[in-house]
Amino acid sequence: MFDSLSDRLGGVFDKLRGRGALKEQDVRDAMREVRIALLEADVALPVVRRFVDQVTEKAVGQSVLRSVTPGQQVVKIVNDALVEMLGGEDVPGLDLEAVPPVVIMMVGLQGSGKTTSTAKIAKLLKEKHGKKAMMASLDVNRPAAQEQLKVLGEQVGVATLPIIPGQQPTEIATRALQAAKLQAVDVLLLDTAGRLHVDQQLMDEMKAVAAISNPRETLLVVDSLTGQDAVNVAQSFAGQVDLTGVVLTRMDGDARGGAALSMRAVTGKPIKFAGTGEKMDALEVFHPSRVAGRILGMGDIVSIVEKAAESVKVEEAEALAKRMDQGKFDMNDLRMQLKQMQNMGGLGMLAGMMPGMKKAKAAMAQSGMDDRVLVRMEAIISSMTPKERANPALLNAKRKIRVANGSGTQVQDVNKLLKMHMEMSKAMKQIKKMGGLKGLAAMFGKGGLDAAMPGLGGPAAGGVGSIPDFSKFGRK
Repeated sequence: MFDSLSDRLGGVFDKLRGRGALKEQDVRDAMREVRIALLEADVALPVVRRFVDQVTEKAVGQSVLRSVTPGQQVVKIVNDALVEMLGGEDVPGLDLEAVPPVVIMMVGLQGSGKTTSTAKIAKLLKEKHGKKAMMASLDVNRPAAQEQLKVLGEQVGVATLPIIPGQQPTEIATRALQAAKLQAVDVLLLDTAGRLHVDQQLMDEMKAVAAISNPRETLLVVDSLTGQDAVNVAQSFAGQVDLTGVVLTRMDGDARGGAALSMRAVTGKPIKFAGTGEKMDALEVFHPSRVAGRILGMGDIVSIVEKAAESVKVEEAEALAKRMDQGKFDMNDLRMQLKQMQNMGGLGMLAGMMPGMKKAKAAMAQSGMDDRVLVRMEAIISSMTPKERANPALLNAKRKIRVANGSGTQVQDVNKLLKMHMEMSKAMKQIKKMGGLKGLAAMFGKGGLDAAMPGLGGPAAGGVGSIPDFSKFGRK
């Protein structure tokens, strides 16, 4: 997400950081390029004007231009302004502080991903907040809309209101409230009818449902790929309904980011969630500071840690740590690492969140490399026998041919994987010599990894401080 904008801004700020001393004209020239980049990203013109004026006023101040690192200071000002544009540091989460059942009403245009987002939020409430949720579809206009929510409910393990043909939305809302109270439901999600455009009749219907259900949260679901149209839709809804927040869908496919950057400024409503894929767990709580960091190439380590906590099984991590302390690392360990990377979103997602990984991500894209690399590597390991996985040294030429044929790859691919494993195994043994993980941790306080482990910090050494060279597995 935000790839195009991030690349443009990265180029602008690389020039500033590389200059050392800055003149006022240097800053103004840079901000002119920032303005063009934001407009090309489909950010609303009034928002762009306000943003550029605000940043320029602060960036041309004497305290910035005469500082030791003026380029970095300008980037810091831009980062702070981006965070503010996206909603500020503290975007409120869902307000669930009310007598159950707390009602969340979902509204939006047809095709925006409203029904899917309803199920994703229900899953999030159930698994991360321990809430008993129920969903009810009030969409009697779109064919099979109610059946779709029922199927999604079964997928995420959340109850849905039984369908009674012929009932109107207000009747369904009343029945949903009664059922939620009888079943001691904590949160009731109402999926209202979609709209092809802002239709007054359907708007009146939505107001009637709101009057009956008294929703604590009214979330507008908009497709971020529609750019400025998404902002116009949000404005129209905000004028008719008391919105409390926005859910932006298809953020994973939005390279520009205009909708996200304009939404808060234009509507005054915070973005609460971002849909990042079709899977039911592909929903992120929207954190302005983290998103600003991704846009400016500063990374998002907090989100990586959170994804790791969700994806990595504690017992597997402990078992691997124990083996590392013993200096062991076989193909089974490598396969477990590959699976964890896939569960965390794959190479592209992780590279986009790592600080300073913008160029690496671009190199990955240029070489035609994607997450099929991980699948191919796992296929190679799966084609080995249990004895070969535990002891890769058994793989002679004949065995390599068998593994390559079994995994649909070539012998050179098997050799590349074995080389990667050998380098990682070598690093594990060096960690053992230094007292294991505890000894390594102690050395971090004495000058960091490079000081503690000379020769291991760089990629050329293939050591702990390096990232496995996945580029060798790019498309042929």
